Amino acid sequence: MSLEFIQPYQQRVENCLKNVLPPPQAAPQDLNQAMTYAVLAGGKRMRPILCYLTGEMLQVDIACLDDAACALELIHTYSL
Repeated sequence: MSLEFIQPYQQRVENCLKNVLPPPQAAPQDLNQAMTYAVLAGGKRMRPILCYLTGEMLQVDIACLDDAACALELIHTYSL
């Protein structure tokens, strides 16, 4: 089974995560650099993808799901 259909969701959540994180050069710089590194170091992003797919199934506008998808990924990253 090909999983190519998840790539647009992965890219969407990556872009959203970049927008919600503070810039790495903002104060406190060490903390922001660490957060950026931890969150954007890669991953499958399965939790946000499940959020998007569930929303799609319920006919929710995908833009309304971005914050929830990011929150799921940020909580997951924090728990590691």
